[in-house]
Amino acid sequence: MADIMDFSDRMRIIQELVPGKQITLAHIIANPDRILYKKLGLDPAVDYSKAAIGIVTMSPAETAIIAADIAMKASGAEIGFVDRFSGTLIVTGTVSEVDAALKALCDYAEETLGFTVCPITKT
Repeated sequence: MADIMDFSDRMRIIQELVPGKQITLAHIIANPDRILYKKLGLDPAVDYSKAAIGIVTMSPAETAIIAADIAMKASGAEIGFVDRFSGTLIVTGTVSEVDAALKALCDYAEETLGFTVCPITKT
């Protein structure tokens, strides 16, 4: 006969992700160092004196697709990276293009989609 084991002294924890409708990071890196472009796999053929990188994270992750579309239509910024699984978007361009792109996508997310949106930060 098999012994019956008592596991009543152990706690079972179940973790699950319940994404909200939110933009958790919207940041502009103005005049980034050339090596940052290379390490991120972005186009290194840019005028670094006017360059900027915009980074946005959001959930649900699929919203990154909508945000990428809005960013491109709102400015001359280009998409450096978009990930519909992690909710990450990277845009590149001049500081003013990246700023316009992030403002447009944050405004749309907040006003049209009802998202909670963090402030846009800049370094």
